[in-house]
Amino acid sequence: MMNLKIKNALVSVSDKENISSLLRILKKYKVNIISSGGTYKYIKKLGYKCIELSKYTGFKEMLDGRVKTLHPKIHAGILHDRKNKSHKNEMDRQNFPSIDLIVVNFYPFQQIVTQSENSKNIIENIDIGGPTMVRAAAKNFNNVTIITNKKDYLPLIEELKRKNGKTSLKFREMMSSKAFGLTAYYDSMIANWFNNKLGIKFPDRKTFFGRKLKKLRYGENPHQESSIYVSDYNDKQIGFDQLSGKELSYNNYNDMFSAFKILSSIKKKACTVIIKHANPCGVSENEDPFRSFKNAYACDPTSAFGGVIACNFKMVKKIALEISRNFLEVIIARGFDKASLNILKKKKNLRIIDISNYKFKSHLSMKSFGGSFLMQSEDDTVFDKKKLKFVTKLKPNKKELAEIEFAFKVCKYVKSNAIVLCNNFSTIGIGAGQPSRLDSCKIAIQKTKQFQRRRLINSIAASDAFFPFVDGVKALISAGVKTIIQPGGSIRDKEVIDFANKAKIKMVFTGIRHFNH
Repeated sequence: MMNLKIKNALVSVSDKENISSLLRILKKYKVNIISSGGTYKYIKKLGYKCIELSKYTGFKEMLDGRVKTLHPKIHAGILHDRKNKSHKNEMDRQNFPSIDLIVVNFYPFQQIVTQSENSKNIIENIDIGGPTMVRAAAKNFNNVTIITNKKDYLPLIEELKRKNGKTSLKFREMMSSKAFGLTAYYDSMIANWFNNKLGIKFPDRKTFFGRKLKKLRYGENPHQESSIYVSDYNDKQIGFDQLSGKELSYNNYNDMFSAFKILSSIKKKACTVIIKHANPCGVSENEDPFRSFKNAYACDPTSAFGGVIACNFKMVKKIALEISRNFLEVIIARGFDKASLNILKKKKNLRIIDISNYKFKSHLSMKSFGGSFLMQSEDDTVFDKKKLKFVTKLKPNKKELAEIEFAFKVCKYVKSNAIVLCNNFSTIGIGAGQPSRLDSCKIAIQKTKQFQRRRLINSIAASDAFFPFVDGVKALISAGVKTIIQPGGSIRDKEVIDFANKAKIKMVFTGIRHFNH
């Protein structure tokens, strides 16, 4: 079928915004409107003619409105094939008219989930009749136009004007695609709500829901396409405000999310995280925000060039002046005072992000590979203090224990194999992403010697996994490291511990590995 005239329309919307503009065009083309409940009353109040659903079907809605559109006259009107003679004869015998347009949006399930923990209220807002009508109309797109989003009122209006009250097959098929996307999204939200309620992390069938926030210029590279989606019941925004600068890129978002993970793990003190290619190249925790920034940047100022700086504190003039001396892609903070904004906005391309309203939510992490995907729980553990093993003769004191926790915490966010050198709650050298742990040790040492040589003495080293050989430990100790934290578990642990004792350093086993691939 090509262009089809719309004669009868069923309109049932919980969100009535902009519906009047659609009603005007339907009146112009003499379309009969069927509706029920609040939508019926709203349409009548606006002064448009409308047939109440119960009068149309001859059957009053029942069960507190749970059953109203679930009626043969409605669904036969939507589903019958206009070209099928048998269908036409059945419709004529029943005296059922065709319904050519369905305009529906669903009960606000996702809104209720964000506002209430009352399971009964949430379940009552699971729409049944709406999705059933939408699926019926979307299946029969050859004959029926389905509109499920108020943003599509204008395209429908323009289509009706162009086609003199008709719609094209191409338009109907496009709306059908959107409709099935919506029903899948809606059902996925409900399925995930039940899984969360029941504590089921890995159901037999896993569905994901996501609403496109915006199309990005490109992906990791210019030849790749990219968009960012929000997978949350509050799906209109991510939770941060961009105050200035160019649009965020795929790589910017990737780096920002890496920074948010680290920031979310450090809550008590001011923390600055510098990210480059999703790896931290400087992290510092301090009572003084300015000192935190200076120490983080000092870890590897070369790698920080063109990176992302994230702070868990409010940006002030003193720090903004330091930032303005360097080239950076993104600056993130929990608010900006007026003076700092004036300074940073002078760099027109610098993306300034306020995360005052951002809350990091730990979800399952996923990696996809064509027709399959891996899924796992987030790595939310640092280590269990009660299960730490102090394997050397020399033991760390209370302050050193706090610092080794900081070092190991940062280490779990560095790509494996990961070695992190720290001094006084600041990273001083990071070796990341090497197939050989010894190479990661060498890189961390080389970085420290390049920028923080004086701080190597009595420093702390964290390793995301055990040392398979003593060579990495030798390199660290030779450089000046006095405390090493690692998971342990190698067949050569005794050899490693013996070497640490001879060198008179402290070593702690956590029993927890932090691979990050």
